[in-house]
Amino acid sequence: MVIHVVRPGDTPYNLAREYGVPLSFLLTDNGLEPSDTLVVGQALVIQFPERTHTVRPGETLDAIARQYGVSLRQLYRNNPILGGRPLLYPDLTLVLSYRGTKEGTLSVNGYAYPYIDKSLLQATLPYLTFLTPFTYGFTPTGALVPLDDEVLIAMALQAGTAPLMHLSTLTEEGGFSNDLAHIALTDLTVQNTLIDQIQRTLEEKGYRGLDVDFEYVFPEDAGAYAAFIRRLAARLNPLGYPVIVALAPKTSATQQGLLYEGHDFGALGAAANEVLLMTYEWGYTYGPPMAVAPLPNVRQVVEYALTEMPAAKIWLGVPNYGYDWPLPFIRGETKARSISSVQAVELARQHGSEIQYDERAQSPWFRYTDAAGVVHEVWFEDARSIRAKLALIPEYGLRGAGYWNVMRPFPQNWRVLNGLYQIRDL
Repeated sequence: MVIHVVRPGDTPYNLAREYGVPLSFLLTDNGLEPSDTLVVGQALVIQFPERTHTVRPGETLDAIARQYGVSLRQLYRNNPILGGRPLLYPDLTLVLSYRGTKEGTLSVNGYAYPYIDKSLLQATLPYLTFLTPFTYGFTPTGALVPLDDEVLIAMALQAGTAPLMHLSTLTEEGGFSNDLAHIALTDLTVQNTLIDQIQRTLEEKGYRGLDVDFEYVFPEDAGAYAAFIRRLAARLNPLGYPVIVALAPKTSATQQGLLYEGHDFGALGAAANEVLLMTYEWGYTYGPPMAVAPLPNVRQVVEYALTEMPAAKIWLGVPNYGYDWPLPFIRGETKARSISSVQAVELARQHGSEIQYDERAQSPWFRYTDAAGVVHEVWFEDARSIRAKLALIPEYGLRGAGYWNVMRPFPQNWRVLNGLYQIRDL
């Protein structure tokens, strides 16, 4: 696999000839249409098929997988044109394998709201070890707030992806409630009700584990939070359910701030089976323009976490989004809009912008001027930035990657992931 950075005059056709790959593959791998104009500075994934199979009339994907000893999920990963569906036609070229050595093995988790586009989800599931529908809340009495998750669970299980139940203190107003967390963590009657309902939901719906995300926990509740996770693990682990806990991106045990002080890395890391480091949102809606997940910041969080828990417990959080800020940035007034990586490149194309790459942050960015004369600055993810983040997983021996979230298309991400790593299947 090669990541090509577009030069002036590059076209998909010329690049396909330059690298000796089918044009159709280059377009599909990068989510391009034949008529798309490339953007100078745009990153493109170039993959080199090693073994292929041409579909004959009457053949099925199952039969082809058995013939070559390749798993059905791997065939889907190697052939995004299928969209996760076994729809074949004669003379279709299927890739059995690509040239190149894998850089490691990892697990992959993706978060999704129930209203995710189902075609997008179908195409994404082969790349996911786990799918986590977002989110179950709960009331002050400990009763779970229902989630319309049946379709997502069924699709995940059908695709060989394990569904994880997600529990959070998110309220209907869209914010995380530290008051609600406090009730659940300190009132044992409420906590017992909540744990009973969690177990019942896991068993009734076919979930394979629990992911807990209490954010902005009061500092004085840090110990109670770890105790709650220990109770969950003690109840659920004997039944075969692992307990995962999401952690704020701390860089030291003494880091101040409501986001950080309620998360005791050592205690939570010891209580949970695994943890997710929420290593994103340095660039955020109300902050100044910058990378969402600058690599030095991400690395610093990982290195602190490793002083508190084993590497094999840690999932690295990976963002699947960027932000578009109007300039000048005025704190308290400026609000960035969240966009996908595909939208970011399209914005650069529409406005004739050249995409830059910040080598320190390991993140692409550009500026454009809208029709009203307002200058904007955009930071997003591309194949280069994703490759840099994923490389931290084998470097530090981490468990895998957790994507927030898989609601938006990002073809390059899955090509990089599949091209460089062996994805764990359960």
